[in-house]
Amino acid sequence: MGTHKYFNKSILYLHIAVMLFGLAGVAAQFVAVSAVITALGRVICSSLLLLLIAIIKKDRLRLNSGRDVCLIIAAGTVMAVHWTTFFQSIQVSTVAIGTITFSTFPLFLTFLEPLVFHERIRGQGLVSALLLFIGVLITIPEFSMGNHTTVGIVWGLISSFTYAVLTLANRYFSSRYEARTICLYEQGSAAIVLFPALFLVETTWRPQDLAGIAFVGLVCTAFAHSLYVTAQKNVKAQTAGIISGMETVYGIFYALLFLGEVPNIRELTGGAVILGVAMYSSLRSD
Repeated sequence: MGTHKYFNKSILYLHIAVMLFGLAGVAAQFVAVSAVITALGRVICSSLLLLLIAIIKKDRLRLNSGRDVCLIIAAGTVMAVHWTTFFQSIQVSTVAIGTITFSTFPLFLTFLEPLVFHERIRGQGLVSALLLFIGVLITIPEFSMGNHTTVGIVWGLISSFTYAVLTLANRYFSSRYEARTICLYEQGSAAIVLFPALFLVETTWRPQDLAGIAFVGLVCTAFAHSLYVTAQKNVKAQTAGIISGMETVYGIFYALLFLGEVPNIRELTGGAVILGVAMYSSLRSD
């Protein structure tokens, strides 16, 4: 009975974490600064909070080798590109487009993972990749860079690709370090990489911009991720993957509720295909 209650609590924590992940894109829409500055603010706030937690918890922060230091800095650079392109996607199009295209990362993993870890490409993975590609094609209104939705999809696909690369990096690091340590190094590295943008990009700050970025960084990133990692220890990987797939649904719902963004039939159809394949892949992965 106690184990069942603990499991239910973990499921609840997972849903809360994913709901907060989905809220990040919508919260960022209330921020008027550029995508790169939004991404910078996010990783600065989240990495500082993670550092504070690590100090309080007395985490071991030393990495095992110089090679790992170089690799995790590279991963942080990829994370910087990932968050910048994600925010750029939703800024030029909609939250729905940004979150739907982000969900295509299993498409890239299908080909990258066997390449990096010297594994065979499975036929099932190729079918899933094809269906994901069809989902993207359905979502694209026209093949023109003059269309904001199409531009948003391109940025979203770059965000998706970099997330796939980040996922592979985390597969390598997760067998060597605690999740919080990995996130701290990656987000700290991302903050350092993006920091010059503070001086290169002209920015006019409003109080709501600072509040919005702090909310995204502290609540939607550092707190949500810590909650997610904590809950993940007591839940099967397939269950966590399926719940993670709900981030797109939550994001679209929040955009409808707070921004009045109503996804069209093309976005809903393409999104349903992409989300369905992503969730099926999560179900089959465990």
